[in-house]
Amino acid sequence: MYYVGIDIGSTASKVSVFDENELKLNFVMPTGWSSVESSNRIREKLKDEGIDVEEAKVVATGYGRVSVPYAHKTITEITCHGKGAYYLTGSDLVTVVDIGGQDTKIITIEDGNVTNFIMNDKCAAGTGRFLELMANTLGVSLDHMANMALEGEDIKISSMCTVFAESEVISLIGRGAKREDIARGVFNSIIGRIKTLLSKQGIRGDLYLTGGLCELEPFIKLLSENLDKEVKTNPLARYAGSIGGAILAKNIK
Repeated sequence: MYYVGIDIGSTASKVSVFDENELKLNFVMPTGWSSVESSNRIREKLKDEGIDVEEAKVVATGYGRVSVPYAHKTITEITCHGKGAYYLTGSDLVTVVDIGGQDTKIITIEDGNVTNFIMNDKCAAGTGRFLELMANTLGVSLDHMANMALEGEDIKISSMCTVFAESEVISLIGRGAKREDIARGVFNSIIGRIKTLLSKQGIRGDLYLTGGLCELEPFIKLLSENLDKEVKTNPLARYAGSIGGAILAKNIK
């Protein structure tokens, strides 16, 4: 029996598969314009991997979880991220920072269970989409912008709205500001929003980063420096939601 977790986010869809004993498969693909279409592409990809969703147990989570018609159950991303992060860290007490495409979540996990959470979903500012937009404005990739930020000095990006922040960056470019300094300002802006959320909830135990930015080492370095605390992660951390979904699928009778 296979157990499948499908995390359809606003920008990327992640899939994880367990058999009875271990994690067997992870893959990610762009969500695109339609979550329903994404779920169909995921079904075909799983079929190519020898996994028939009709013979597996499937849990869907994330922004587009209701768009997976073959899911046996839908579960909130908070619960799934909690289970996934606990699996990845093995820690009895951990604070998770999950930066998604359209929201940022802070989740406290004790003994494998979510005990508290807070999220920013009012505006794209402070999310992965915000960083992608700023990178496009600077004419570089997200990876390149992160490396540039390490070399720059901070320029304050004061706008709380993504649209106004983009205008602010364009204005800074027009005034001849160094791209490295602007990049530093962009990342410090998103880190400032994370710090605000953490100040409301507090940091308990290890601090662990999930979401697509977990693969961006310069960002992890900047975040650790700004928080004055080591930020931990691992290569599978972007799959925390789908891994948690697959683990919870084992409970489906």
